[in-house]
Amino acid sequence: LWDLRSQNCQGLMHLPGRPVAAFDPEGLIFAAGINSECVKLYDLRSFDRGPFTTFKLTQDKDCDWTGMKFSPDGKLILISTNGQILRLIDAFQGTPLQTFMGFQNNKGIPLEASFSPDSRFAFCGSTDGRIHCWNTETGVKVAVMNADHPGPIQCLQFNPKYMMLASACSNMAFWLPYIDD
Repeated sequence: LWDLRSQNCQGLMHLPGRPVAAFDPEGLIFAAGINSECVKLYDLRSFDRGPFTTFKLTQDKDCDWTGMKFSPDGKLILISTNGQILRLIDAFQGTPLQTFMGFQNNKGIPLEASFSPDSRFAFCGSTDGRIHCWNTETGVKVAVMNADHPGPIQCLQFNPKYMMLASACSNMAFWLPYIDD
């Protein structure tokens, strides 16, 4: 763990497998996803005492976890994989809420997923150069955007200040919301 205000490492955790991690929006809690089957929540101020809670999830046989993000409101955790599936869980109870599917990842590569600034939508790129969007409450896919990317969209991020979505493969595209008056 690093504090960007210091040149020294603040802590080191030895975890099995290939863990993924994310901080909550407040920067006080962090989650560690371990062996693509459990999420452990740690208090940053006392992480050396171990997790304060652990969520055991059903392991996917066809893919591994490659990323994890807290929603901007801190209530949800989105788990990215190297397969054709995303998981959405409750950040407090670990309850599985949604499984997002229907996007292409035929290369088995990590595809980053992201939340809209209001936490109502989850976005993910695909190997066919399109961006998929789901409602986080209902799990319904609400949009598929043709991005004209020449390769897999592996990076997807929102700028909450400007309500702009950026997608990237070997090139980058910026998306602004369309408002019909």
